[in-house]
Amino acid sequence: MKKSTKQLGALLVLGTAAIALAQGTTFLTIGSGSTTGVYFPVATGMAKMVNDAGAGVRANARSTGGSVFNVNAIATGELDAAVAQNDVVYYAYKGTGLQAFQGKANTKLRTMAVLYPEVLHVVARKDSGIRSIADLKGKRVVIGDLGSGTELTAKQVLESYGLGFDDLGQALRVSPAQGITLMQDKRADALFYTVGVGASAISQIAQTVDVTMVPVSGNQASSLIKKYPFYVRYNIPAKSYKGVGATVPSVAVQATLVTSTAVSEEAVYKAMKAIFDDEAALKAIHPSLATNFSYAKAVKGIPAPLHAGAVKFFKEKGLNVK
Repeated sequence: MKKSTKQLGALLVLGTAAIALAQGTTFLTIGSGSTTGVYFPVATGMAKMVNDAGAGVRANARSTGGSVFNVNAIATGELDAAVAQNDVVYYAYKGTGLQAFQGKANTKLRTMAVLYPEVLHVVARKDSGIRSIADLKGKRVVIGDLGSGTELTAKQVLESYGLGFDDLGQALRVSPAQGITLMQDKRADALFYTVGVGASAISQIAQTVDVTMVPVSGNQASSLIKKYPFYVRYNIPAKSYKGVGATVPSVAVQATLVTSTAVSEEAVYKAMKAIFDDEAALKAIHPSLATNFSYAKAVKGIPAPLHAGAVKFFKEKGLNVK
């Protein structure tokens, strides 16, 4: 029965695409992430805006494994567009960084718009004495799973302070969930985690352990952003977490809507108009967009060149883009 249901669902999608093609309509499949995450409701909301516009483009949102899957699926044509972290898109475009992309640069990747920040949190136990990134030297630090984006971010941030993993007392390559446990059990002094502000994982640590949020700022942040253009500055607001009483400067990667040169300028332009023309309607999709999205921010921290259709749209909005 389940198999028949899946087959019926597949036929319905194919049928919708066939009708769209017969009517001279472009059909876009937008990749997102887990149904429990932020990417999925954002992509679903955007697909609805495209469909409601009735401008010759139809769209559906698809739950996926997230950023790495999405950019690979765009490369194969399985997806037409997707939401993905801009650092992952940058590595895929350049064919570097993550093992999944090494030596396989996808120069056809294109940016539609930057959506909202996913912020680097460097959380330290207050009793560890860590107050700056430099203080991580000789400490036990959770740097993310082996080969993860968090591990790479930790490496790049430490480099900007003249440190490497070898300078740490112990580089703990574990998941965020395992990292929380290590922090709570006093088996880790600090933790790197890139996630939206207010994330339950960080809140959980702050509720159970006295913590300090370690800043990434000054010349070090400037050199990091200059070397890796997908980063932007971001201030974690005061009182975002228990015990964090003041604003903490940091950096962020960005959730980004991407596509490829395989999608026409006309189709991308029409999708852009449908999704981004009414900024208030876009922000109503999700609090992450409501709090952070603007046209000016949408073209900062771009990980791959703007698609020609996006260039046309943003120029109409008065932005100097190319």
